[in-house]
Amino acid sequence: QVQLVESGGGLVQAGGSLRLSCAASGRTFSNYCMGWFRQAPGAERNFVAAIRWTDGSTYYADSVKGRFTISRDNFKNTVYLQMNSLKPEDTAIYYCAAGACPRYRLPRKSDFGSWGQGTQVTVSS
Repeated sequence: QVQLVESGGGLVQAGGSLRLSCAASGRTFSNYCMGWFRQAPGAERNFVAAIRWTDGSTYYADSVKGRFTISRDNFKNTVYLQMNSLKPEDTAIYYCAAGACPRYRLPRKSDFGSWGQGTQVTVSS
């Protein structure tokens, strides 16, 4: 079992930046894919970004491509999501997840079996 703890959410004005962190523990992560998803009120939980732990391959949803960057720190077992040029529509609870990244499509919620508790990101206009 993998334990995931997110941090770094908060309130920011449109155009601003935030960096989310996800600290992982409990198992080795060499074969894992780490992802970020978000869920706005009344909406489904949607894919944002993911990174393959072994080779650092990254995946992004079209809505965040060019604005968000996912990265990892192998020594700290931590994954980051740098969010720049934030928009009000980025407002959501952001969840970290661990699972298995597919090779020929974007990751889906069903690819991930371990989830964090979520961190709120609010972008004001």
